[in-house]
Amino acid sequence: MFFIELGPEATGQMASAMVQARPKDTIQFDCGYYELETGLSLANTENILIKGCGMDETILSFKNSTSQEGILASNVRGITVQDLTVLDTPGDGIKLKGVNHGTLTHVRTMWSSGFHTDDEDLITADNYAEKIHVACTEPPRNERAASPDYTVSVAAGRYGVYPVESENILVDHAESIGASDAGIYVGQTDNAIIQNSRAAYNVFAFEIENVRSGEFIDNLAECNTAGFLVYDLDGITRYGKSTRVHGNMARNNNVYNFAEPGTLVSDVPQGIGLMTLGYDKIEIFNNTFKDHDTAGIVHTSYEVLGEPGDRRLDMYSETVNIYGNTFENNGNRLPLPDLQAIISSGGDQITSVFPMLIGLKNLAALGRYAGAHIVWDGYLDDYDPECPYPVDSNGDPLPQDEQGKPISGNQYPNPDCRYNAYKFDDQGERILPEWWSSCIADDNVFADDSQTYANFHGLDGLEALFLLLGGNITDLLSVDGIVDILSGIANFASDFDMSPHDCPTEYGKPMKHLDPVVTPPFEPSGAVDPAPSAEEVARLCNASVGSGQINSKAYAVNCPSLGQYHLFADPEDPRSTPNGRGIPYVLNSKLFTDYSTKHRVLFLPPGEKAHYRDTADGVNTSILFPVGTIIAKTFAFADETTGVETPAETRLLIKRARNDGQVYWDGLEYIWTQEDGHWSAHLALEGGSTAASWDYTDVDSGVRHTGSTQEYLFPNGSQCVTCHSNNDVEPGASPIGPKPRNLNRAYESESPIDSGQAHHSVAGYNQVVYWCENGYMDNCPDDLTVDPQTHVATAIEHLPIYNVPGDSGYAAGSPEDIEARARAYLEINCAHCHNPHGQASNTGMYVDWYRDVNGVYGICKGPTATGTEGRGGRSVDIHPGDASDSIIPYRVGPDATTIAARMPPLARSVVHMEGYELLVNWIDNVVDDSYEDADACTGSGFFAFRAALSQ
Repeated sequence: MFFIELGPEATGQMASAMVQARPKDTIQFDCGYYELETGLSLANTENILIKGCGMDETILSFKNSTSQEGILASNVRGITVQDLTVLDTPGDGIKLKGVNHGTLTHVRTMWSSGFHTDDEDLITADNYAEKIHVACTEPPRNERAASPDYTVSVAAGRYGVYPVESENILVDHAESIGASDAGIYVGQTDNAIIQNSRAAYNVFAFEIENVRSGEFIDNLAECNTAGFLVYDLDGITRYGKSTRVHGNMARNNNVYNFAEPGTLVSDVPQGIGLMTLGYDKIEIFNNTFKDHDTAGIVHTSYEVLGEPGDRRLDMYSETVNIYGNTFENNGNRLPLPDLQAIISSGGDQITSVFPMLIGLKNLAALGRYAGAHIVWDGYLDDYDPECPYPVDSNGDPLPQDEQGKPISGNQYPNPDCRYNAYKFDDQGERILPEWWSSCIADDNVFADDSQTYANFHGLDGLEALFLLLGGNITDLLSVDGIVDILSGIANFASDFDMSPHDCPTEYGKPMKHLDPVVTPPFEPSGAVDPAPSAEEVARLCNASVGSGQINSKAYAVNCPSLGQYHLFADPEDPRSTPNGRGIPYVLNSKLFTDYSTKHRVLFLPPGEKAHYRDTADGVNTSILFPVGTIIAKTFAFADETTGVETPAETRLLIKRARNDGQVYWDGLEYIWTQEDGHWSAHLALEGGSTAASWDYTDVDSGVRHTGSTQEYLFPNGSQCVTCHSNNDVEPGASPIGPKPRNLNRAYESESPIDSGQAHHSVAGYNQVVYWCENGYMDNCPDDLTVDPQTHVATAIEHLPIYNVPGDSGYAAGSPEDIEARARAYLEINCAHCHNPHGQASNTGMYVDWYRDVNGVYGICKGPTATGTEGRGGRSVDIHPGDASDSIIPYRVGPDATTIAARMPPLARSVVHMEGYELLVNWIDNVVDDSYEDADACTGSGFFAFRAALSQ
């Protein structure tokens, strides 16, 4: 067990624990208020318990953290987090990514009232006992209203409790306060149960997104913008179905929508108990929906919010079964449009008109301006007999479920149409009630204080209304002023006939009940190697080694000092000649890390070779290395004016093997210090930070770089896997750079300062060819011909040097050249996470080198999980011809100043202007409306009115 004590050493103790924790270990926090400087991160392990003394007794504050998440578990089998509160994270509270069997019980995630605003009421060690309990009495219905309980903030983190791309998840007795997206969220997950939990003062209280088999049981949603959301989001890896919502209480969810305008969650109208959107098979029973200004349940489709460019997505929610619920006081205080928000957001916040639209349509038919207990937009799709069944990239039909619906996601090509034949019989008639919108049973209890049901017919008549108003949005603020003209608008009025939803009467049977979610028991693998003893570490690390040789057997343990591995001829200089079979190498385009220069050296064990692999073996696949391989990367800061280059850190990636034969990579951090005139590097599992400065000329571009930072980051051992861990590579901190396309160039030291490595025999030679011809690598291509001018092997893949015009092989500065170099920059700086198996796989934006530039690459793709700071007011990842509206350049550029906004999340504290300017140039001057999915930037639904309504 690892025990984390209160006090200034807590961050270091926690970091060491999360690196050293092995299956069956416990990381225990004491009672009290902790201020932690980094998040707790675990990866590629199993059967771990993280616990405190209780959610009221152990408070983990991350207000000064360098990590986005408070607690992050990635690719973990079996993890439980319990009995603690995660407070004031820059990003998400508790995130589980790629977890199988994750339990979050008796945990709280929250942000201080008014987080990062002038009204911030910060929770501290002195006041947490009273501040962590937040009541729900009077929610703020607009930005200018105050609440006696809590002040919401757009600057708060995105998600509180956040399991994503996982399976077998249990959230029990959790609480979330203040998230600017969803308080308790489960997304892109199989088998998820959320029960006995509370969410307040979030935008959405509870959210199930693209989940297959979900269950909300006995939860309380109060004082949020909206209570429960069950929906499918477009543009990601999979779509969901089958969620049961029962025994819950949704009350008084009337907080104004304080999410960043332009995101999907910002399009949710306030005052809703439960909302469905584009998701099939939802069972809603034995819940209470009360005191909602707009509606108890809103059942809607993407036809209202705007048709996505992703045609793999079914836009409609069908098979929604509503029975045994209680509805009280819903729809009786419809919020007026927020004119100020609409204008200030440039029309992005247009959906604040949504409640008024419902009210006007009800008024036109009923003579009463109100919402209803249940509201439906009335949209269903028509059979499209001309739309063929979708196929994969090989032309083979996609897999399908038991009802014939394609099992799809963005790993498949975006078809030209939305296939929907599975909803219809051989005569083209809709299969009822299986593919009807909803069944509303007669055992629901509807209080007569509200309209029971309304089909408001979506946007029908909205354009005519807008024209009759003369295009003046301010006229929408006066209900009395437009009553007289409603009767003249065709198809505008709602209808209140609920009989089509009486399924036994209309269709002869009710909808089938869904099966409860069943989570199989967790079964540990049993593959647990004991930690090496102190005696074994000392024996291996202090072994006598011959001159010029590395301490190859020490690869199996973490040596306290870098010098104990005997990697370099001069143990005080990691830029010196490598010992043994060490070979320096350099990459074409490189990860930007605060203008540090990097010295990379590969050390192969005696008698072993690397095995050539390229994209044919997988786009993320690197060259395969034998067990015992050590890859050393030293980060240094050069000063040409003095001719001095100072090493800051050396990171090791070591390939190891467990007793059962499973191979894995460990990442180790060694920080260089000087004492009594001598340099040495010592293991620092907890990481750290330092000040650094640089003044040198880039050897590739010839550009002079000068500057400094006070926040250069030394990652802790667990942070290595944030970038180096993918599902399709070897476990652990697997190498990213050593791919043939990155190595296909002549070796030249990255630094202008002379070093021993600069004079290695590989200097001036194509690196791939050198490795093949000098016994470092087997399975090499037959054709190793090298162009004498470029030093590029012509038959081997080649990634351009991003800052050398023409290195792409196209004419320097041509559109093709700019795009190739921009894509090379994104490949090395972003694709290790933004690929279908990386840490950012849940975003649905992938920038692998060989991927087409389309919606999945980011063309007109709306943000999935950026949060407020990560979006920066931009609408899509890449807006053709408009970098100022594109999220990608924003996140790497000068305007992304916070931890939650910056990308990459760990590697930089300053802006890489060359990379930023290249991306801006590419988007502004190369990407245009001819790119696939560029039409998705054109709004529909409510979005089609944005430009006009913002005038």
